[in-house]
Amino acid sequence: MAEQFPGAVLDLLEAAGDRPVFEHGDRVVTGHRLLALTGRVTSGLRARGVRPGDGVALLLGVGPEAFAAVLAAHAVGARVVGVRPGLTPRQRQHVLTGTAFRVTDSPDGAAGARPGTVLALDDLLATEDDGRRPLVSARPQDIARLLHTSGSTGVPKACAQTYAAMTAAWAAHPDRWPPAVRELAPRLERFLVFGTLASQVMMEYGLLALAAGGTLVTADAPAFPDSLVRHRATGSVITVARLTKLVASVRARPVDLGALRALMVSGSPLDADRLREAADVLGPVVFHGYGQTETGMISMATPDDEPGSLGVPPVQLEVRDAEGRCLPPGTDGELFVRTPSQGCGYWGEPALSAEVFTGDWVRTRDRGHLDGEGRLWLTGRVRDVIIVNANVYYAGPVERVLATHPAVGEAYVVAVPDDDTGEAVHAFVVPAPGRLPRLGELRALVAAELGEATAPTRLTLLEEVPLTPAGKPDKRRLAAGG
Repeated sequence: MAEQFPGAVLDLLEAAGDRPVFEHGDRVVTGHRLLALTGRVTSGLRARGVRPGDGVALLLGVGPEAFAAVLAAHAVGARVVGVRPGLTPRQRQHVLTGTAFRVTDSPDGAAGARPGTVLALDDLLATEDDGRRPLVSARPQDIARLLHTSGSTGVPKACAQTYAAMTAAWAAHPDRWPPAVRELAPRLERFLVFGTLASQVMMEYGLLALAAGGTLVTADAPAFPDSLVRHRATGSVITVARLTKLVASVRARPVDLGALRALMVSGSPLDADRLREAADVLGPVVFHGYGQTETGMISMATPDDEPGSLGVPPVQLEVRDAEGRCLPPGTDGELFVRTPSQGCGYWGEPALSAEVFTGDWVRTRDRGHLDGEGRLWLTGRVRDVIIVNANVYYAGPVERVLATHPAVGEAYVVAVPDDDTGEAVHAFVVPAPGRLPRLGELRALVAAELGEATAPTRLTLLEEVPLTPAGKPDKRRLAAGG
């Protein structure tokens, strides 16, 4: 049986040898050094009783030691949960539920982590180095990681991915790269990483950079374009909102971005006009990716693709009508996909799993079509969502929280464009008799329950809500201004 993930990543580090693979502040870490760090943490985890199938939460940043801890947790075959910043206390506790061990690299990283054994990363790194490559104990059908959604339903849903799926993923295997990725990979010579390695996108493009012979360069709370210039970055991940700000900044105050060769936009659609403007200001550097937590990458447009398209999908994709019949090119329908590294369901959510994971296919709940040349075009959503900073939030839970306010009779929310976050929540409210809802009060209510990202940024008061011919609230009319 072939060695499971992260075996291929350990191969990359061995092959890198004395080549720098990480720059973290003033430190330069080679492939051999990162492999040794991974070995120390792996031995430390095993010495403390972590076994295949155990739940391990990682409360870590983006440095080389954090990267080693991710690899080590997978090497022992654990069910890995990355805890991202910005969760409410309730959401954080939900994410930690079922994890017997919590690895942290900060003194307050274990806050709210009870019950469970808290392991300090520094203590794991102090384990004696036996000089051998870490032994990979992962089993193919075990759950390798739980990838949590935004938490817009109150608590984050966890998409489960097996070790077999992670092993089948393309990032660490140049021979599996689709054409768009083969064009992207050499541009990631100095790949800027930031935020958290709990980000599926950040981790997978980081692995791609390593496989292409690149170096991961860390940045705390990056400010574009300054971070790109200061770190001489050739590539990074960027949201639509941050790309818009970057383009405006560079247009107003030109800086030297001569090293920049690739910006991977993901998480939300990129308008064709904005893409053209970005190319005009930054050059041919924008790669527009489309994927989901449940599937990984589905398709990617290169700078040479027609603006607005998402390139030719390198995975199995079907466009279906409401009855599940496949539609011909040029006809809009719901997208169903099969990818090598797709999830196997939602942890502890059998009904939702059955709705989204249908046989071998994943229902994306997005609408689009393939043109005559096989290129993918997105045209809308089947689900009622708002995408804030590349995270998907469902409208329903926000509406239910708003409806609990004593000044609210009815509440509906829609997505509106926002230069800072890509999209934002616009609340339409019918006031309760004799009451006057105020935006600040509604924002505080939603932020406390669901998190700041879903707090409405705009409020419109209505006498009555427009209805569709079927008698349902007409959100298209609300979004269009009534």
